[in-house]
Amino acid sequence: MQWQDSGQIQLALESAFNGILKTRMAGLPIVNAALSVQAVGFAPFDEDWLGVLLTPWCMNLLLLPGLDSPWCGQAAGASIEKHFPYGTFAFTLGRETQLGLYAQCSLFSPMFQFESQAAALATAHAALQNLLAVPEPRVVSRRELLRGSMGKR
Repeated sequence: MQWQDSGQIQLALESAFNGILKTRMAGLPIVNAALSVQAVGFAPFDEDWLGVLLTPWCMNLLLLPGLDSPWCGQAAGASIEKHFPYGTFAFTLGRETQLGLYAQCSLFSPMFQFESQAAALATAHAALQNLLAVPEPRVVSRRELLRGSMGKR
């Protein structure tokens, strides 16, 4: 599938995963009834579209392929690595009839730690923001290094 814009992506993802919620996930105990399906923050990143898919059973980073995505020809179930300013993350390829191929990286599953859609949505936005933020370099003193106190504040 060729993605045109974030509105098209949001509509397609929410339609596909609401269908999954009503069929494959219906009645399963891992569904948090306080949550709903929502596509969050999809925007171009390198040759792909990046965002977060929030569902009542999981929250995943999602990549949808652009025209020049190097992983387009791979099969569902394969793993790829994607580099972000924050670091490198492993994604598993999936396929849905309505969507075609996509790559997912689990952030939360199941979703019972979220009491509301607003709380889950705030976490999804924070995850995207942190993923794309360049970590600030930290100068480590020789004393910290020798004491083994790096990373402690």
